[in-house]
Amino acid sequence: MTWEVLSMIGTIAFAVSGAITAMEEEYDILGVYILGIVTAFGGGAIRNLLIGVPVSALWDQGLFFEIALLSMTAVLLFPNNVLKQWQKWGNFFDAIGLSAFAIQGALYAVKMNHPLSAVIVAAVLTGIGGGIIRDLLAGRKPVVLRSEIYAVWSILTGLIIGLKIATNSIELYTLFVLITLLRVLSYTYDWRLPIRRLGSH
Repeated sequence: MTWEVLSMIGTIAFAVSGAITAMEEEYDILGVYILGIVTAFGGGAIRNLLIGVPVSALWDQGLFFEIALLSMTAVLLFPNNVLKQWQKWGNFFDAIGLSAFAIQGALYAVKMNHPLSAVIVAAVLTGIGGGIIRDLLAGRKPVVLRSEIYAVWSILTGLIIGLKIATNSIELYTLFVLITLLRVLSYTYDWRLPIRRLGSH
């Protein structure tokens, strides 16, 4: 049940994130749906490839596809004055999607009895994969490649679940809130990883 709830939360958050990004880039309605779907399911597809799950397993998630479509349709129907507030709420939806999918990916790998390294990779790919694909298709520099802290929270999620620090539903939901909060704090207060510059530009 926990896995399904987190999958639903992540699907809605990333589908909305992809749809809004497409509208910001002035894509047509088909482009909005395509970018939303790719954002919601792209990370899971990449994860499946690397941990030995057939990519075709995605087609078993009919309910989640329907939820993604409904979420994007709702966004398309929002009035413009609501959509203009996206910059304020967009990062928040992205934080929710990152947290939910990172936990979901880690749980998936644990369920398949993979080692800690695979659990971390599954958490990272599921948490950030859709966002990377979204940004690339929108012609933007992926958030994860900037100095802004982003993927670190997926790595932390994988460690906590892989080391079995969080196992039951209450602990997993607490972890979800914690990772979401950390992501919100990191973009609110501009927390950044160190960078090394090769000269000025």
